[in-house]
Amino acid sequence: MQAVLIAVVVIGYALFSYVSDGRQAEDSARRQAMAVARSVADSPSVREAIHTADPSAQLQPYALRVMRDADVDFVTIMDPQGIRWTHPDKNQIGKSFLGRIGPAQRGGSFTETYTGTLGESMRAVTPVKDGGRVVGLVSAGIRVQAISDRARGQVAALVGVAGGALAIGAVGTYVINARLRRHTHGMNATELSNMHDYHQAALHAVREGLLMLDAQYRVALINDGGRELLGVSGEVVGGSVADLGLPAPLTGALLASEPRVDEVHLTSSRVLVVNTSPVSGGERRGTVVTLRDVTELQSLMGELDSERGFTQALRSQAHEAANRLHTVVSLIELHRAEEAVEFATAELELAQALTDQVVAAVSEPVLAALLLGKTAQANERGVELVVSEDSRLDDGLLPESLQARDLVTILGNLIDNAVDAAQGSRRARATVTAYTDGAELVLRVSDTGPGVDSAHAELVFQRGFSTKPGGANGRGLGLALVRQAVARHEGTLSVRKADAGGAEFEVRLPLRTAEKPTAAERTAVESAPVPGGDA
Repeated sequence: MQAVLIAVVVIGYALFSYVSDGRQAEDSARRQAMAVARSVADSPSVREAIHTADPSAQLQPYALRVMRDADVDFVTIMDPQGIRWTHPDKNQIGKSFLGRIGPAQRGGSFTETYTGTLGESMRAVTPVKDGGRVVGLVSAGIRVQAISDRARGQVAALVGVAGGALAIGAVGTYVINARLRRHTHGMNATELSNMHDYHQAALHAVREGLLMLDAQYRVALINDGGRELLGVSGEVVGGSVADLGLPAPLTGALLASEPRVDEVHLTSSRVLVVNTSPVSGGERRGTVVTLRDVTELQSLMGELDSERGFTQALRSQAHEAANRLHTVVSLIELHRAEEAVEFATAELELAQALTDQVVAAVSEPVLAALLLGKTAQANERGVELVVSEDSRLDDGLLPESLQARDLVTILGNLIDNAVDAAQGSRRARATVTAYTDGAELVLRVSDTGPGVDSAHAELVFQRGFSTKPGGANGRGLGLALVRQAVARHEGTLSVRKADAGGAEFEVRLPLRTAEKPTAAERTAVESAPVPGGDA
């Protein structure tokens, strides 16, 4: 289409220029003939020669010189009756001029196309005046054939220019088309439109987050899932990813030049798996980022780990129970029944005392079950887990806003961290304190481990930080999840040195309960008019 359009434009311009050049050639010949005729008529030597006895003797050589110098085909000087004094053909001298001379005899000048002795020509006729009286006539002309030759020369140049323009336009069209095809991978406009429609539909349909960054790490595209998972709103396309207000580790992963595979990152309320892949086509063009929400999965994995720990503890206790049972049976076989009863009663009282101690301090069922299970786990690892005497948490005190899953995440990870720290230390012990002071729920866990360096007091809560060997995704996540859960409930989390020499983590969660409206308030609300509706 572009080639045809260029061809039509060039051919149309060539035809217009051909007609215009023909007219311009005729006008130019007409002006040239009139200028030569008037110059001859105004010459003093011509007027002097006219008054001589033989005007032709002086005027004929003069007329021939003017023809040569002015590039005209003839210059004819004649008397007022049209009898020639000069002519390119000497045999025509003395004969009558062929063509109109009436207007010139009356003192006017004119031009016309006429076929004379030299053929068809464009001629101009003007009078020679002396004192206001017409004493002669002058005619200068250019043959039409000469005018056509001039036009043909211009047309040849025009055709060359038009052909060159057409060739350049065709080559340019081919090059641009090839470049566009290369950039669009050979797709035409319809295919590109369909791809755009599919692209938009896929972006809005997919639930995973998709984020595309350009070479300068500006947001080029973000879908609905990405906005929800990152917690961003408003117009972010075109802005730097560093201005999204994301946590520093997540921002660092998005700004990294190397690809990231299944990295776990935390936002204020979610656990995300991040994958980044650079887009390159000979040079770096940007980065594609995919985001998956594994918040629920991470919670379930934490619960699964707890259940796995409970199972291992039960297996160990079953093994110990079998040993004790064998001991009781052996004592009975040895006819020492009283010693067998005493041994079995002591073990039963020890287990019941532990249960009574935990339940008496923390009667909230979820936390009590967690503490009992963690106690068994800690014993298996050689760590004594005790509930302090200051603990007091009755059932029903916690509001519905504090979900059991969040409490398990917070207290379970703190206990696991304390047991890990205390394991292998002298008199390895982890102490749990849980109570409410009316406005807050306080959870405190301390250990007898090496403690936390004051320089790392803030770093310990970041994802990936750990003083133990292991991958960034394998360790350093527990305390980060604790901080996320505490922040979700607008609580506080701190760490300091414990009295026993280890670390002491303290969590304070506000106890907010929705106050029930009074009967008067309910009546006022129910009787209030609805905006835009009936009262």
